[in-house]
Amino acid sequence: MSTPHNREMSSSTTPMELYEKVAVQGDTVRLLKSNKAPKEETDAAVKELLALKLDYKTLTGQEYKVGIPPTNNTPINSNSPAAAEDDGDYVDPWTVQTSSAKGVDYDKLIVRFGSNKIDQALIDRIEQVTGQKAHHFLRRGIFFSHRDLQQILDAFETKKSFYLYTGRGPSSESMHMGHLIPFIFTKWLQDVFNVPLAIQLTDDEKYLWKDITLEQAYKYAVENTKDIIACGFDVNKTFIFSDLDYMGQSPGFYQNVVKIQKHVTFNQVKGIFGFGDSDCIGKISFPAIQAAPSFSTSFPQIFNGQKDIQCLIPCAIDQDPYFRMTRDVAPRIGYPKPALLHSVFFPALQGAQTKMSASDPNSSIFLTDTPKQIKTKINKHAFSGGKDTIEEHQQFGGNCEVDVSYMYLTFFLEDDEKLDKIKQDYSSGKLLTGELKKILIETLQPIIAAHQVRRKQVTDEMVKQFMTPRKLAFDF
Repeated sequence: MSTPHNREMSSSTTPMELYEKVAVQGDTVRLLKSNKAPKEETDAAVKELLALKLDYKTLTGQEYKVGIPPTNNTPINSNSPAAAEDDGDYVDPWTVQTSSAKGVDYDKLIVRFGSNKIDQALIDRIEQVTGQKAHHFLRRGIFFSHRDLQQILDAFETKKSFYLYTGRGPSSESMHMGHLIPFIFTKWLQDVFNVPLAIQLTDDEKYLWKDITLEQAYKYAVENTKDIIACGFDVNKTFIFSDLDYMGQSPGFYQNVVKIQKHVTFNQVKGIFGFGDSDCIGKISFPAIQAAPSFSTSFPQIFNGQKDIQCLIPCAIDQDPYFRMTRDVAPRIGYPKPALLHSVFFPALQGAQTKMSASDPNSSIFLTDTPKQIKTKINKHAFSGGKDTIEEHQQFGGNCEVDVSYMYLTFFLEDDEKLDKIKQDYSSGKLLTGELKKILIETLQPIIAAHQVRRKQVTDEMVKQFMTPRKLAFDF
């Protein structure tokens, strides 16, 4: 993410840093071309891309190749297409689309984004370091990609702390099942590593992008906070904040926002996020606000001004562009790069071609749904991988790769053996679509009912406690 005016290759630049810069600049060029940007702007971006590739060759002695990062840990197929337009998948922080009923091709996305696959060796190491069995989200590839997780594990083994940061864009009063995924996993990470957690509610972002008032945006943030607290987070170890609220209270946070803003050009955010000339300036500057919690000095009340505490960010892969930008800026403003853990998308009921939408009640199972609504939605809308007739299904079996009920069970049915049996029975035709849907209904109803009970116990006073800037139960 460099520009022709700011491309000095530092003597400390690593091959991986340069590889990531080439990948980001490639994204920039593709977006400029697809947005039919002025020729001189596109030409300048192409020239910069070629210069970065030359730097890469100078540093490594090898040509830059898409999908082959300079590491031995991640053997990747160099023949995989890298451009979003080439393989039918389109992924950015606001839109996820694919032409495949199986969903996004995550192996290709790893190649395109230049991240690393979470393989069995890494899962084994997580278990070794934590002394805990890996979460089923890891075992089943729901969290499938990472950046610099090895560094976090190395630091943890030498008793060096880190902290967790994740977030939520509050666009409605009720969250859906897909919104729970990062919080369920973040809760597990916090429990096994015993580290501080900051949760950002980007109510400012929702005000800028959606037709709502500031008051509505903040109200959604508070309501979503109740759902997040109901996931079981410890108030002594967790700080939840609204951007609209916290920015005015924390000079450290705002100072980091300004530092980031100074080091990212308009061309870069246009290239990464696809902003156009008619977008409001709030959108253009917003990525710096999502980046700022990646740096410990944004939370002086927690970290006592220390600037070298590394951050680990669990998030869906569509949020990665924000943090590619953040990782590019970090060394230039004197901070460690955040590490990331990426999850797959939680599919819409109608199929894995898109992720769930909070604005379409039938695409999602909401955390406010009654047992009857859950049953009706799954029976009526959950896309089936079964055959057209019972006879055909029993003969040829169902397709778990496209069946939404089975996909949902991979997220929410914790019993590995039971899940394997369901897959075998459905694939062989022994288990019918209606029976599979019934298993999903009986799995989700108690989970959502229990969540609703916990949420009712969350008081306004508890919300205020979580959202008050304060020292947590850690000494820095």
